[in-house]
Amino acid sequence: MIDSLPPLREVISAHDLQPKKALGQNFLLDLNLTAKIARQAGDLTGCDVLEIGPGPGGLTRGLLAEGARRVLAVEKDARCLPALAEIEAAYPDRLKVINADALKLDVLQHLTPPIRVVANLPYNVGTELLVRWLTPQDWPPYWDSLTLMFQKEVAQRIVAQPGSKAYGRLAILSQWRCEARLVMNLPPEAFTPPPKVHSAVVHLQRLQHPRFEADAQILSRVVAAGFNQRRKMLRSSLKGIAPDIEAYLVAAGIKPTIRAEQVSIEAFCALAREVAPAK
Repeated sequence: MIDSLPPLREVISAHDLQPKKALGQNFLLDLNLTAKIARQAGDLTGCDVLEIGPGPGGLTRGLLAEGARRVLAVEKDARCLPALAEIEAAYPDRLKVINADALKLDVLQHLTPPIRVVANLPYNVGTELLVRWLTPQDWPPYWDSLTLMFQKEVAQRIVAQPGSKAYGRLAILSQWRCEARLVMNLPPEAFTPPPKVHSAVVHLQRLQHPRFEADAQILSRVVAAGFNQRRKMLRSSLKGIAPDIEAYLVAAGIKPTIRAEQVSIEAFCALAREVAPAK
């Protein structure tokens, strides 16, 4: 055991916390495993941590046991709050639990930098949260790193290289401003209930400056359009971005007849800069 609190199976039974499919919940019950995930975020002493979707608190306990200065656990499911309150009592002044929607939260009202985000993200909001964390207009963001669990297929898309089947919007937005690594794989049987897919943990360490200059919102829009119809040539998939998109592609050094998955991050950023004056 990593602390003096009851095993998670007892916590779930005591509070009748059956995972809800509608909330994308799959609970990790092995506290040694949740501590291992917490360690993928690096040395947490001296850091505040944002956790999204803590559920019964397995990863929360791992983060606190690994020395996080303070943890802000944001949980939408009010059923989990009594279980999390027990952890709050066991770690005075180090855990704050908020019953809120993570998409609407102002983190800096509650945490002090340096801040790391560590979460077993609910499947139904994970990708949207990641894109929001990666595309603030101002950079560097409030967080130093993201250590996140996704379906393995999503994790592979985050670390994918140009030309591969998994390469797309998530790879470009992640690797444009971060070092992205896949650091852990987890089988379905690690969870309750076991999902139908494997899971993986990705660690994204922010760069002080993006690799290439580009406006975050324009790059995001160009990339989303480019990969919306993967088999089409770029001049076709991007025609809704600008009427003379072919000229912009040529100016950015991109062949108009190439497909999006063959275009590097640097080239997509060049295209975003070309499109920017015409937005």
